[in-house]
Amino acid sequence: MYLTMKTLLISCCIAATLIACDNPVSKKVKETKQGIENSTKAYKELHKMGDDIKELQEIEPLTNEEMKAWLPDEINGMKRTGYKAGQTAYIQIASIEGTYSNEDKSKVFKVSVMDGAGETGASATAGIRMMLSMDMEEEDEYKVKRTVKKGDLKAIEEYRKNNNNTNIQLMHGKRFYIQANSTNMDIDETWDAIDALNLEDLG
Repeated sequence: MYLTMKTLLISCCIAATLIACDNPVSKKVKETKQGIENSTKAYKELHKMGDDIKELQEIEPLTNEEMKAWLPDEINGMKRTGYKAGQTAYIQIASIEGTYSNEDKSKVFKVSVMDGAGETGASATAGIRMMLSMDMEEEDEYKVKRTVKKGDLKAIEEYRKNNNNTNIQLMHGKRFYIQANSTNMDIDETWDAIDALNLEDLG
């Protein structure tokens, strides 16, 4: 049975509408396509990481004292109010966390650093690098979450609209995993605080 021109045009219009509009069918197709693309990127990243993992496994992780010496006393006018070192030592991963706030405590910036050196650290950061290799973006009335590129750097940004809170995750080089959480600071302010950390001095 041949389609009439009118039926063909209607079919084409319906197909175009399904593709163009944000309906469940087209959304599912996009999600499936994105999932395949992300799986491919994760596989490529895993393939590239082989030599990096071997190299990191041979490196001695930083000590608590070395991490404490690196942690700044002040970031962009916010003074350090506390720190925690060695919280992940029980799984043989070196880490440190520093908390900063301005004078009236209206803004708080917390940064956590995990060293990817050593057997366990290399495996942990490999998983994080795979996660960061994927592309994703989501938004609703409460938050915006997406992967971003800043030069050669790949990161995940999450911004909470209702309380002006930000979370940013990234890898510095192939070794250090950085997570920054901020209260009453937008994405740009949080990135400014990260940029002030002098991550190059970590090692």
